[in-house]
Amino acid sequence: MDKNKLNKLRIAGKEYPCRVTMGAMVRFKNAAGKDVSELKQTDISELVLFIFCCVQSACHADHVDFDMDFETFADSLEPDSVNSFYEDMAASQKKRRILCRADKH
Repeated sequence: MDKNKLNKLRIAGKEYPCRVTMGAMVRFKNAAGKDVSELKQTDISELVLFIFCCVQSACHADHVDFDMDFETFADSLEPDSVNSFYEDMAASQKKRRILCRADKH
């Protein structure tokens, strides 16, 4: 997995930082009214909202200007970027589980 790929997302021709942070999870909960652990894999609106929150949070933390609203963001986000984000996130979680199991032995 390319760690830089997970940390950057191209939106409307510009690269923005994108990563899962506590701030992203709080933003998602405030916007969606539910915890990230309740995110439905079949609800495209929720999936895109979580990515939006990840970009907002990473941009804020990295002092990168990001003033796009959610609908403009969704209009500019390619389906391949959504798939790539969640594939990379799943691979990262799987790697962490393997490392955690190895640490217990």
